[in-house]
Amino acid sequence: QVELMESGGGLAQAGGSLRLSCAASGDTICIKDMGWYRQAPGKERELVAKITISSGDRTNYADSVKGRFTISSDNAKNTVYLQMNNLKPEDTAVYSCYGWDDYCYGKTYWAKGTLVTVSS
Repeated sequence: QVELMESGGGLAQAGGSLRLSCAASGDTICIKDMGWYRQAPGKERELVAKITISSGDRTNYADSVKGRFTISSDNAKNTVYLQMNNLKPEDTAVYSCYGWDDYCYGKTYWAKGTLVTVSS
């Protein structure tokens, strides 16, 4: 089993920055990918960014955040980070960290989620 602890988020002004962190514990060796989804009121859940832990930290981003958000990992701490720069009001959403266990149990783990609010 894997537990994910998410931190960061909160309120920012448009053009500002925030950083999210997601620390994994437990059977972290089972994790292949980690990243964040977000969901705004009335909208579908969207994959924001992901990083493949086991393959040289390959990253993928939603088109809407490319060039503004950066996902990174500290494998020694089993932690991934999402640096969000040049925030826009449309980035307002609940951001949920996930970890995909592709090696052991074939399941996805989720953190509780954190609200990011960007004011104009």
